[in-house]
Amino acid sequence: MEASPDADFSGALILTGPPGVGKTTVARILCEREQRSVHLEADRFFFFIRSGFVAPWDPASDAQNQLVMRTAASAAASYAQAGYATLFEGIVIPRWTLGVIRETLESAGIPVAYAVLRAPHDVCAGRVHEREGNPEAFEPGVLAAISSEFDDLGEFERHAIDVSEMDAEQAASAISARLAEGTLDL
Repeated sequence: MEASPDADFSGALILTGPPGVGKTTVARILCEREQRSVHLEADRFFFFIRSGFVAPWDPASDAQNQLVMRTAASAAASYAQAGYATLFEGIVIPRWTLGVIRETLESAGIPVAYAVLRAPHDVCAGRVHEREGNPEAFEPGVLAAISSEFDDLGEFERHAIDVSEMDAEQAASAISARLAEGTLDL
């Protein structure tokens, strides 16, 4: 896909990190910088399941999670094929769902980049509790378990961006710089 001359990204950017790290805010900023963009909030696709829903962190949810993320990635591919810079934002953990998302986008001929935002666990947890207005927004231990999935990314470690000392604009600019360098490409 051809990017506009002032574009920060083309194809699809998968933006992830633990709950409360600032993914949604940074995604909005990145999309506002584009001439044509889509901010696909992938986690919302879980809410489309009306009966038979399994909490995404439950070990029995793997087949559901794969289906939901494949469906969201198919929507992202459609937007990207139509010429929109597409930002796929959600909790995309390498060992859980990155594979199916990447495969779906690449099969559609969409170039894929992957950025993982990081901040200290206590900072992210505090933001989640403020945002949700309920310290029990997640089952006990779930927030910590999800956050810890982003601590050691193995082969994807180069995609991590520490945003603990950045505001959302700075984080968006850091991502833009890394996209321009090609260091976030999958």
